[in-house]
Amino acid sequence: MADVDAIAAAVEPVVAALGLELYDVESTGPTRARILRVTVERRGGVDLDAVAAASQAISPVLDGDPAVQSVCPGPYTLEVTSPGLERRLRTPAHFRGAVGQTVSVKTQTDGAAARRRGVLVAADDAGIDVAFETGEERLPYGAVTQARTVFEWGAPPKGGRRPTREVARR
Repeated sequence: MADVDAIAAAVEPVVAALGLELYDVESTGPTRARILRVTVERRGGVDLDAVAAASQAISPVLDGDPAVQSVCPGPYTLEVTSPGLERRLRTPAHFRGAVGQTVSVKTQTDGAAARRRGVLVAADDAGIDVAFETGEERLPYGAVTQARTVFEWGAPPKGGRRPTREVARR
């Protein structure tokens, strides 16, 4: 597996020069079919032109940097993307950026896995505080196996039902 920290260190200045922030670097897949996913963001969002410019600027750095080549030898497919509406939360900085948002958190404690949804209340270097329906809980990062923000599509309809055709025609 590639050392994503070395890759992040190599591409971060390139991304910053384009007015973008490096959100995450991920390496997946076997050596012969490796995918290097570089996730970028900026205030106001990332458009296709920004993703294309980042891809063109990052590719030569990955191919020419000896430090990257030593931790990521062989072929790879570069994917440059934005974090999207439902973004993966992996680092303390990711969690701090999502405070106040609804999150889905998968935890593993005492051999039992659970996925719950709540509002991220706080995040620091040791863990997160999430307000679930059952109350607020402190979760150390070691107990969180997966987490992501949850995009909610507006308010549910009043009364919990959709209007019938007859009501809608009036």
